[in-house]
Amino acid sequence: MPDTTPRTRLDTRYSDPAATATDWAEAEKLLAAAELFWISTVRPDGRPHVTPLPAVWSRGALHFCTGPEERKARNLAANPRVVLTTGTNTWDRGYDVVVEGEAVRVTDEARLRELAAAWEAKYGSFWHFEVREGHFQHGAGRAVVYSVAPGTVFGFGKGEPFSQTRWRFG
Repeated sequence: MPDTTPRTRLDTRYSDPAATATDWAEAEKLLAAAELFWISTVRPDGRPHVTPLPAVWSRGALHFCTGPEERKARNLAANPRVVLTTGTNTWDRGYDVVVEGEAVRVTDEARLRELAAAWEAKYGSFWHFEVREGHFQHGAGRAVVYSVAPGTVFGFGKGEPFSQTRWRFG
């Protein structure tokens, strides 16, 4: 179970004088509600790889799935460090959240069933998964599921007052 009580700090170098640190509970709400995340992994030769995907916040961690032969799965096999980013594509309104951590494969069938139900509840019936042999099954394809417990999370408040909050776990 990930540590769910982070140390919170407002970085005054990048925040307006009137800004205050964002509460972790608020950041969790943003992570749970976000529909789209950008995942950054590292290829075996060191080049970055970034792609969008849906994710589910559950039990203090982000969860995503991918085909076992997709680039991000192959990257994670060599280097499990990952960054997941969500927010808005505006500079003066909204809030961006960046989660740094390690992707750990989820294979427990009971947990996978819980996550499959969470995906469908969040994204609708298109994202209905069966669970078979430690994978999500979707039609003829199968996907591996990963959990990313946050190590460090950054929050960027955009607009007046601009702010940068950092949460550290562990």
